[in-house]
Amino acid sequence: MNSNKVRYLIFFQYFGTKYSGVVETPVTQSVLGVQNYLQMAAQKLRLVGNAKFTISSRTDTGVHAICNSAHVDIERAVGKPPFSETILVDALNHHLVPEPISVLKAVRVCDNFHARHNALSRTYVYRVVTGCNRFDLPVFERNLCWAASVSSLSVTAMEEAANLLLGTHDFSAFQSASNENIFRSPIKTLSQVDIKPSSSFWPHLLQYRDLQFWDLTFKSKSFLYKQVRRMTQALVAVGQGRLTPLQIKEIMDTRDNTAFPGNPIAPAEGLFLKEVEYEGIETCSSGI
Repeated sequence: MNSNKVRYLIFFQYFGTKYSGVVETPVTQSVLGVQNYLQMAAQKLRLVGNAKFTISSRTDTGVHAICNSAHVDIERAVGKPPFSETILVDALNHHLVPEPISVLKAVRVCDNFHARHNALSRTYVYRVVTGCNRFDLPVFERNLCWAASVSSLSVTAMEEAANLLLGTHDFSAFQSASNENIFRSPIKTLSQVDIKPSSSFWPHLLQYRDLQFWDLTFKSKSFLYKQVRRMTQALVAVGQGRLTPLQIKEIMDTRDNTAFPGNPIAPAEGLFLKEVEYEGIETCSSGI
C-alpha cells in the first residue's frame, strides 16, 4: 500500500430523518444516504483518488445514530503528511455543515482493519413514550421516539418477555424480508435486552410532565434486518396486554416471520444506534 495512504476508523453520529438510511445511494436519487455526505466532505480535502467509507452498521431511513462507525482510506498528494486524527475530524465536520451529521472521532488503524468485520458488538436503544398519542407528542420530541401508548405499559411483563429473548436463539420470527437474510444466519446471541425508565431530551418543558419515557436497549454482535424494531413492537404488545411473555417465546420458536399477529414493526424514528464496540479502541457513545 502507498505510504501516503492511511486507514482511519471514523466514529460519527447523525439525525436520520432526512436521509435514505446510512449507506450510499446513487447520486441521482432525490434523498441520499449519510455515507454520500461523508464521502462528499472527504473529497473536499483534496485527496488522491476517492475516499470510500465502509460502514460498520446499516441503519434504515429515519433511524438515528449516537455513534456509528466506518473505515476509510485517505491518500494525500506526495510530500503531504497524513492527517492527524484531530485535524481530520475538524476538516470533515467543517465540510459537513449544515448537515445534521457530526464526526466524533478518528482513529488510525492497520491496513487490514474492517469496520464491520472487526466489530465486537452493536448496541441499539429504542425510545418509547407513553401518556400521549403521536399527534400530541411535543414538537421537540417528534421523530425521536415512538408514542406507543396513551396508557401506561406493564413493564414487569415486558421485562419477563425480554428475558426470554436473551441468549442464543434462532430469531427468524423477528426479521423482516430482505435479500440479505438469505445469506445470513438467523442465529444471534443477545447479551443485553432491558427496559429502563428514561426522560425527555427536554425535561424542563411543562408539557412533558405527564409523559413517561422508556429506553429499550438491545446488544449483540449483529442483528437481522429490522430485528430490533420487530422485537420492540413485540415487547410493547406485551406491555399493552395484547401478548403474553409466553407468546413471545412461542412466536420465536415458530421461526416464521409471519407468526406475529398483524406482522407489525415499530416505527423507525424511535431507534438509535448507540455504540459499535471494538477491541482496544475506546468508543464515543454517550448516554441517552
